[in-house]
Amino acid sequence: MKYVPGKTNAQETAVTRSAGVPPERPDAPAPHLAGTASAQISAERGTRARVARLILEHGPVTAAALGERLGLTPAAVRRHLDALLADGMIEPRTARPRGQRGRGRPAKMFAITDAGRSAFVHAYDDLAGSALRFLAERMGGEAVSEFARAQVSGLVSRLETLMREVPADQRVRVLAEALSAEGYAASATKTGKGGEQLCQHHCPVAHVAAAFPQLCEAETEAFARLLGTPVQRLATIANGDGVCTTHVSSHALAGRQARAHESSTTTSKETGR
Repeated sequence: MKYVPGKTNAQETAVTRSAGVPPERPDAPAPHLAGTASAQISAERGTRARVARLILEHGPVTAAALGERLGLTPAAVRRHLDALLADGMIEPRTARPRGQRGRGRPAKMFAITDAGRSAFVHAYDDLAGSALRFLAERMGGEAVSEFARAQVSGLVSRLETLMREVPADQRVRVLAEALSAEGYAASATKTGKGGEQLCQHHCPVAHVAAAFPQLCEAETEAFARLLGTPVQRLATIANGDGVCTTHVSSHALAGRQARAHESSTTTSKETGR
């Protein structure tokens, strides 16, 4: 339930239907003109879905950046953004200034909304939520925690051997790729203090995790186990944040802290003799 492979085609269909593009009728006649119109509608629908997905995975993002990534003209990008804005799929935001800026207007950026994210969410939330509530009521919260750990155990078992073979400085990237393959639109970036951030721009079960944080807790435990270093969850989509963000301590820093703790413990024992 926590790790369900992404169904990109189904997700994009949901997005484009929500974005005001009429679906094709497979049983409709297809004369030359009708076929041309049908192809145009299909292309429009596919492009709009790609715009929505890019905003989901990389937002907040500017219209110019979207145009560059998709090879679209400013007018074409604006047309798709206007449609997504009208349907409440995305929302405009003002870029936070970084250092000194000129006198020009702050860049307008676009971010996915809850409605937009919901178009990418699998349709199993209600059933999953009901099942976990039943489990919690009958067997208690610890049963939910055990269930959550069992769900992420599949990810751990698939990656554990690989992670032992991957250099420590590449493990977060490999984990991000694995999560992306399962629908989490994950990315890995270095931080200024030698650590890394693992970001998940999409969570298929965010609504369920909002009610049952044990799912996020089990996931965080699995990350620490796979990466072999302490991790700290800084933000979650389930808690209302735009992205699930996990700070991953550098292996060098974690090693120094462990040695310092061991030395301190040894000194305390010797002092207490």
